[in-house]
Amino acid sequence: MPGENLSRDEARERARLLSVDGYEIFLDLRSAVGDAPDGPGPRTFRSVTTIRFRCSDPGAATFADLIAPAVTALTLNGTDLDPATAFDGSRIALEDLRAENVLVVDAECAYSRTGEGMHRFVDPEDGEVYLYTQYEPADARRVFANFEQPDLKAPYRFEVTAPEGWTVWSNGAGTLSDGTWRFAETKPISTYITAVLAGPYHCATDSYRRTFDDGTVLEIPLGAMCRKGLARHFDADDIFLVTKQGLDFFHDHFDYPYPFGKYDQAFVPEYNLGAMENPGLVTFREEYIFRGQVTEAAYERRANTLLHEMAHMWFGDLVTMEWWDDLWLKESFADFMGVFALVEATRFTDSWVTFANNRKSWAYRADQLPSTHPVTADIRDLEDAKLNFDGITYAKGASVLKQLVAYVGRDAFLAGARRYFKRHAYGNTRLGDLLSALEETSGRDLTAWSRSWLQTAGLNSLTPQVVYDAEGRITELAVLQEAAASHPELRPHRVAVGLYRRLPDGELVRFARAETDIDGPRTVVKELAGAERPDLVLVNDDDLTYCKIRFDQASLDTLRSHLGDIGDPLARALCWSALWNLTRDALMPARDFLSLVLTHAGRETDIGVLQMLHAWARSALDHYAAPSWREEGGRLLAEGALHELRNAEPGSQHQLTWARFTAAVAVSAADFQLLRGLLDGTAKIDGLTVDQELRWALLGPLVAAGLAGETDIAAELARDDTASGKRHEVRALASRPSAAVKAQVWAQVVESDALSNALVGAAIAGFAQPGRRELTAPYVTTYFEAIERVWSERSIQIGIDVVRGLFPAYQDSRPTLEAAQGWLDSHRDAAPALRRLVLEATDDLARTLRGQECDAASA
Repeated sequence: MPGENLSRDEARERARLLSVDGYEIFLDLRSAVGDAPDGPGPRTFRSVTTIRFRCSDPGAATFADLIAPAVTALTLNGTDLDPATAFDGSRIALEDLRAENVLVVDAECAYSRTGEGMHRFVDPEDGEVYLYTQYEPADARRVFANFEQPDLKAPYRFEVTAPEGWTVWSNGAGTLSDGTWRFAETKPISTYITAVLAGPYHCATDSYRRTFDDGTVLEIPLGAMCRKGLARHFDADDIFLVTKQGLDFFHDHFDYPYPFGKYDQAFVPEYNLGAMENPGLVTFREEYIFRGQVTEAAYERRANTLLHEMAHMWFGDLVTMEWWDDLWLKESFADFMGVFALVEATRFTDSWVTFANNRKSWAYRADQLPSTHPVTADIRDLEDAKLNFDGITYAKGASVLKQLVAYVGRDAFLAGARRYFKRHAYGNTRLGDLLSALEETSGRDLTAWSRSWLQTAGLNSLTPQVVYDAEGRITELAVLQEAAASHPELRPHRVAVGLYRRLPDGELVRFARAETDIDGPRTVVKELAGAERPDLVLVNDDDLTYCKIRFDQASLDTLRSHLGDIGDPLARALCWSALWNLTRDALMPARDFLSLVLTHAGRETDIGVLQMLHAWARSALDHYAAPSWREEGGRLLAEGALHELRNAEPGSQHQLTWARFTAAVAVSAADFQLLRGLLDGTAKIDGLTVDQELRWALLGPLVAAGLAGETDIAAELARDDTASGKRHEVRALASRPSAAVKAQVWAQVVESDALSNALVGAAIAGFAQPGRRELTAPYVTTYFEAIERVWSERSIQIGIDVVRGLFPAYQDSRPTLEAAQGWLDSHRDAAPALRRLVLEATDDLARTLRGQECDAASA
């Protein structure tokens, strides 16, 4: 629709004109159950919205937002408007406004199958229907008429009529009367964080109680919901434990009581995101409910997400960015505070290791793409906003905040946050509002810091340069700072430099450390002069700043032989991350990185780091290894994985992790025979329990190799006829090595919108397999012919999934790169968000080819 993509300029003008006093919203969701509607149209529900708002310029015109199949009645200030002329499918024209106005919109809105708006899910296990809403950045307008921008906050009153026997939740507390659920009015919040959940959900309850120093008592009802089919797997007690620990932590540090009454957390099917911070009703992807054995890293990821969303109650919900340029004001803070709380308030005390190794790798990749942007970005419209939920906004921003804490001090940082909440509660802010509060509490001028870290893009590299005297002592240790030519900014870094040596027992331990400010291209670390020669120099020890770490040659030689001997898990994780960056930058051959994994990963104690190493190893083999060496590399990786699996402690999470990796990299007849034996029970590995999720992990590689087929998949689905099983089935079917299968999957995903968002994702995941590249080679031209049409016809989320997921990344050749560049050159007028997706994938492909050249040269 022409008006769907709201621009920043339009939002600013509308905010200049309007202030919103409140919404009253009635939804009739009884149509969610029963037979499908007659005719070709979508299944719809009734939505009646009353908006009371003021206009600072009486007589002016503006518009309200609504994406709906039909508007049945429309009145402005008591005057009926003709929907045929006032509503164009996405906007309602409002003319001749008064100083005080009342708009009433009676509409037929569509249930969603894409995870946007009011998503409707039918559980294949029992036929039950489940609804939930998801809006960020601008899909509340698919459920009710509104002014869809974050700075037009207002209180909301929801009323919902639902099928008999259902429970309905919203942001406020609800009561059922005469068949209708009525919810308490919310505090002033933005449209995108309103929420409705409805269906026969299983619900566990608890409560949180806090007595403050002044004697005030805060009681928060807690709820945790999931589908009935998942109730037997639902560990609500652990969720409530982390929730209470988080509430204690944020109350201790923010000095502002949780402001939104109750605190419900719903785990919902077919969710596009990890979670969403709707105040009083947080929604999460239901994959955080574990159907089988998982490692402690999975529980850590879930706890991190729980606390990330909780941090949003203050950073994002209580105080909200004015426009999506300052999206980082909530996401960077939530990412940082989530880890901060995890380390200090829960059992996951090593989470900064995970952050350094896993989360920051997302940021490093995003910050080296041609689409990189400052943490505070230039967001022209909603399509830009959708794509800026990226590694820079989240992980780089969080890394920068960690650096800011080192720069201004922890106490000053938290005092500034408290001042920020109290000054701007229920309001909207820009970058300057936060910096003002932090300057007041720290006494530091943050202008230069902000310009370097928040308002410029790009990533610096820090490399040690060491000179020794005749006795082997350091005469000078300097840190060299470099930047890419495209983003030449050199930044101030507060870093620690660690010196490590090997003990007689072989362990690598730190024996000296100096913290210093790096500024400019070369900084001498005077405190380390005179230290004895180290075996390893680690710049950015303790991970205080955001940078790419490089090594001097002696340190690199030490890591090749002794990486697994580093005793400190954070230092070890930092070294692994640095070596992966060298591989991606074509400064280390992929086969060398794989050799490091095969030599040292078996000694990795941190399970999250180990899982990341497995992911990196597969990427190194599939993308950066020279094609001529790929078969040998695959054989070495499979042999090494099986060796570690057989040596892992029976029943341990390391054994489970190596089992999954062994399945993923299987290549030989013996490998596949083991997978088949584990599935049918003829092979056993002591201590390894083959539960349902592991069964799918074992079956998938057999199907992709052509050693299992439709009959095997159907038999597995019969064992696991659930929503999760259906997703596994669709992925497995799509991975079958057949040209006819690939054609069918392409038609299902690209030419049809019959599949839900979750099944689209599963089909895309199965479509392209690194071991059968010839099957997807014919789709290079077809892809570039189809993507503009897909972008215009499908929802933005499905468009992103298709364009990103079906890019021919495994067709890693110069002709593919030229085809991608040719599309970009000939489609300069395409939607900017679409161009960005193709540009990013093209850059990844160019990086792939550079990596392959580096690896081939090393032979």
